[in-house]
Amino acid sequence: MNFRIVIPVIIAFVISASLGPIMIPVLRRLKVGQTEREELKSHLKKAGTPTMGGIMILTSIVITSLFYIKDYPKIIPILFVTIGFGIIGFLDDYLKVVLKRSDGLLPRQKMALQIIVTGIFAFYLINFTDVSLKTLVPFTGGFDKGIFLDWGIFTIPLMFVAVIGTVNGVNFTDGLDGLASSVTVLVATFFSVVAVGTHSGIEPITCAVVGGLLGFLLFNVYPASVFMGDTGSLALGGFVVSTAYMLQMPLFILIVGLLYLVEVISVMIQVTYFKKTGGKRFFKMAPIHHHFELCGWSETKVVAVFSIITAMLCLVALLAV
Repeated sequence: MNFRIVIPVIIAFVISASLGPIMIPVLRRLKVGQTEREELKSHLKKAGTPTMGGIMILTSIVITSLFYIKDYPKIIPILFVTIGFGIIGFLDDYLKVVLKRSDGLLPRQKMALQIIVTGIFAFYLINFTDVSLKTLVPFTGGFDKGIFLDWGIFTIPLMFVAVIGTVNGVNFTDGLDGLASSVTVLVATFFSVVAVGTHSGIEPITCAVVGGLLGFLLFNVYPASVFMGDTGSLALGGFVVSTAYMLQMPLFILIVGLLYLVEVISVMIQVTYFKKTGGKRFFKMAPIHHHFELCGWSETKVVAVFSIITAMLCLVALLAV
């Protein structure tokens, strides 16, 4: 039995699952409830469901990682980015649902904080690790014989685009019971398989994310008794993209994280079309998972289909390594 794979999953799962019965009543008493959009009549019954459940996920990841951080120092940058974006999400959630400031963090505040976390990650990667910023090209022969692209002067700017884009993509995906959790647990499983196969030294944290999400899903599947909020979704986005960079695989996000990209693009299309046409909508509603709901799909069907697509994309990505 490979204890660096199995044990982190179990530890994180137990922590996350154990926190549910403790945190959910606390969040409910604090009236940390979700507000729902009027267009989605089926979602109105969810109003008041506790959010900020991402604290459960983040706590399980952090505690589990601390058991391994001494022997696996490469998890440090991933843990930093995960916590960093989790804190940004927590601040946004706290302002919105506790202090009742409807907008949460202002867009410029949120962007500034995201740039700071990304900048520190880039600085650490360049100066304190031996991880190359060259990126593996999918389907070119894998780590042994594959092609690694050197982006030259565009390396750092592209990192900022990749990090901030991925983080916000996961954030947009968090809109249905269990959707972001189900999709991301599959992505984390993919990275765990690659991390173990390449002896990268980051598998304790990738496995911790798998366990933490499985524990959270006990309370987040339909009908959800808690939502992860920005605390969870931004943290998970930070985890996905920082892990990809530690494995020299940011291009693989376009495969395993395709649904994150589709969610972002659907919002961009909707906003642009709305402005150009004076109020018309390209989709019935954005992000795109809500479009399918308004087309008649049940919430559980959308989650199931998106999860199946992600599972298949992860298999394709394994073939591409």
